[in-house]
Amino acid sequence: MDGLERVLKERFRASSGTGPHATRKRSNPKVHLVRYADDFVITGCSRELLENEVRPLVERFLNERGLRLSPEKTKITHIREGFDFLGQNVRKHRERLLITPAKKNVHAFLERVRTILGQNKMSAQEPLIRHLSLVIRGWANYHRHVAAKRTFSKVDHRIFESLWYWATYRHPNKNPGWIAKRYWQQIGPRFWEFAVDAQHSRDGRQIKLRLARASAVTIRRHIKIRSDANPFDPSWRSYFEDRALLKQRGLQPRGGKEQTL
Repeated sequence: MDGLERVLKERFRASSGTGPHATRKRSNPKVHLVRYADDFVITGCSRELLENEVRPLVERFLNERGLRLSPEKTKITHIREGFDFLGQNVRKHRERLLITPAKKNVHAFLERVRTILGQNKMSAQEPLIRHLSLVIRGWANYHRHVAAKRTFSKVDHRIFESLWYWATYRHPNKNPGWIAKRYWQQIGPRFWEFAVDAQHSRDGRQIKLRLARASAVTIRRHIKIRSDANPFDPSWRSYFEDRALLKQRGLQPRGGKEQTL
């Protein structure tokens, strides 16, 4: 797939738009490639440009390498209708571009949580919390750079419902009050923490081990990396050091918008 971006840039260069036949769309076709492995998105100023010029070029590029576009995954859509890419939905609402966790991705994540609970119906609470916490933190950290705060809260609520079902299944003859006291604790100002008294894995001291919450993961806007930056090139060392320092301080781009450092 390397080389596709170069081919697109050479074919669809932005021109000055001068001349009797120049148009705004022709002067700036807005053709850009975003790629991760073999998944990619290509933008363009119009559907006609993407269908009649960009897609045939991409198909020729892939055919030369024995590849082809997947009919199921390939579609041309307007940014206001949105599209899913790498588990996230990209869509423009009025004049604001929003990137949120895709519905399919959220559904798959919750199904994974339910599967884990189903496979551990008789498991002790402590190993279950350790297992689920890794899964929840991993998923939330992946989406923490986009507009995911509302989704995180909804996910936590769905996980609570699944945990309640798990607990009532284990104790069908117990009342809700007994079940709540058995598996949930008050930690600080929060009353409904799925937690258990356990020993610290390193020093052996007594701790309250509680289930991780997606909503506890802080949303931090991603600062785009310069496309020509190379972490293996010594001349870029100071650039990546500045990025690491900015990340440690937890600083955000001004105005909440993405910037390129």
